[in-house]
Amino acid sequence: MKVLFVCTGNTCRSPMAEYYLASKKIPNLEVSSKGIFATGDKANEKSIAVMAEMGIDLSKHISSPLNREDLQSDKIFCMTESQKQTLLYYGAKEDNVYVLGSGIPDPYGQGIDIYKECRDEIISAIDELVKKGEFDCLSVIPLEERHIEKIAELEKVCFSEPWSAEGIYESYKTGTVFFVAEKNEKVLGYAGIKPVLDEGYITNIAVFPEYRKQSVASSILKKIDNFAEERSLSFVSLEVRESNTPAISLYDKFGYKCEGVRKNFYRDPCENAIIMTKRYVSE
Repeated sequence: MKVLFVCTGNTCRSPMAEYYLASKKIPNLEVSSKGIFATGDKANEKSIAVMAEMGIDLSKHISSPLNREDLQSDKIFCMTESQKQTLLYYGAKEDNVYVLGSGIPDPYGQGIDIYKECRDEIISAIDELVKKGEFDCLSVIPLEERHIEKIAELEKVCFSEPWSAEGIYESYKTGTVFFVAEKNEKVLGYAGIKPVLDEGYITNIAVFPEYRKQSVASSILKKIDNFAEERSLSFVSLEVRESNTPAISLYDKFGYKCEGVRKNFYRDPCENAIIMTKRYVSE
């Protein structure tokens, strides 16, 4: 996960946030900071002083201006609402940009006590985010035996005709490839894909309700894309209930197009299935 902190000049607030979060050494977390109007200056001496009290060295920090590539970071934390709006104007995604805490006032030009207050506000806001698991890195990995019971539980939550643990294991042993999305070994969602020659058929894709709208399904679909390319699949296909508008929209975003309908494919309740297919062009 790439996390970016943004302030005005990248000499006070954002480097304090960057170096504090980096000091926590969270696995698979890449932390940086930029300034909207940064000009290559060193960190402010008062920022250096108050962070030194925490055992954190800012003395080698050099401010760096924000660029368009930075807007692709997984999570961007600005110090003010106006900075957030500036980033949105320049193309950052609405669901990737946040204001740190309730906003962090600029301490520039003020006394050391104000810098200490600023530091403490930043630390408090970051500690709260860490406590909530906001920086835990999502990973999508191949199925392991420890996942099977949890996936069977997820099936019961999501489907009227769920697969049993035994059914999942049997499908796995007969060629279905499963990918599991997890954080800190906690299962968030999963998908199965059955490769047949150069074709791929997604058997199921599901995410626990409490983890939806957190890019879990998107991460799984990206993994399936990688798998399709590695296996040189010509296409990947799936069925989805015709009433499941959010899922259809997500699949469409990933390049899946409607290529047919299976009448009364689903039961409990009875409903048509939309066949959606993503075709891969070989170079």
